[in-house]
Amino acid sequence: MAMSDPVRTPAPPLLPDYHGACIANLVPALLARNGVDDVAPDWLPMSARYAGQVVLLVVDGLGWEQLRARSALAPTLSAAEGIDRAITSVAPTTTASALTSITTGRSPSLHGILGYRMATGDEVLNVLRWSIGSGEGRDARRSLPARQLQPLPSFFGSAGPVPVVSKSEFGGTGFTAAHLGNSPLHGYRVPSSLAVEVGHLLRDHEPFVYAYYDGIDKVAHGSGLGELYDAELRAVDRLVADLAEQLPPGAVLVVTADHGQIDVGPNVELLGRDLMAGVEFMSGEGRFRWLHARPGAHADLVAGSADHYGDTTWVMERDQLIDEGWFGGPLNERFVARLGSVALIPHSPIAFVDPADTGENRLHSRHGSLTRDEMLVPLLALGGGDR
Repeated sequence: MAMSDPVRTPAPPLLPDYHGACIANLVPALLARNGVDDVAPDWLPMSARYAGQVVLLVVDGLGWEQLRARSALAPTLSAAEGIDRAITSVAPTTTASALTSITTGRSPSLHGILGYRMATGDEVLNVLRWSIGSGEGRDARRSLPARQLQPLPSFFGSAGPVPVVSKSEFGGTGFTAAHLGNSPLHGYRVPSSLAVEVGHLLRDHEPFVYAYYDGIDKVAHGSGLGELYDAELRAVDRLVADLAEQLPPGAVLVVTADHGQIDVGPNVELLGRDLMAGVEFMSGEGRFRWLHARPGAHADLVAGSADHYGDTTWVMERDQLIDEGWFGGPLNERFVARLGSVALIPHSPIAFVDPADTGENRLHSRHGSLTRDEMLVPLLALGGGDR
């Protein structure tokens, strides 16, 4: 008699290290650098502790696991200080939450940007577009001012404005206002200009420069983790080398990311009628999907979701996620109202479809969940020579 295959128990979710090596703690650590070893956290690269100037480059979507698996394609990054150790993103592992945690130096429980698509009353805000409604939605910059939704200052309330080097097209958007505040934007239109803009700021003696590049994330979403991703990683490695060439003596380039990626491809799940009968609407994203239960349907929704998807997905109730500290700590009631009642968080390479967000259905690689591929990001340092 043939033995059946053993049931595989999934690894537990990898929770963010909110009290240690987490992207939410990076900017405060860099701004407080003073070269005193017993003050700087041990996860901060040594050269960054002594730097006279720091450039922080956030490469959207560059996960540590994906970088390690392709080290030969990225010789500059792979030779950097810190390559052997990762830090964590936040929950959910999505750009809206993670970038806001990086720039404010706070966990999602404190800044309140709790997902890509977030409930605001009985409507859903697409945080990256800052729009309300399905499809492209309507502009919400007037009805939901950024500072009303996210009041914390960027860059940990730094004494002086921190210059930001990012795409020109991001200027004036709601999400830019929410996570970057009044920081002056030095825009670029093509990637080659990023290093040039950073170089100008360093020569103007700026002590801290924040730079952002989104190419890896866009390619991964559009085509997965294949040949085009590899080509983009090579391009990012050259970009990092170009940035390192701009560093004057005593300056350091620190490279990190907001989240990693997992290749899902066409493996999407559309909730059946039995479950949808208990759902008022959805928010979140494919790998951290919030179900907003109809009145009286919560218990059935939890049980039905676990029955249908328990083999592939962590089915979690909202209060459990809050109590276990997934977002970094307790939430005030205003923030709690931004969440659904039941979360579907896959540990397998699948995603859950929201019919109101059709654009997301075309994504190949995704993020949002708490697997190693999505949670772990690099923290690298280059430069730091004699001043």
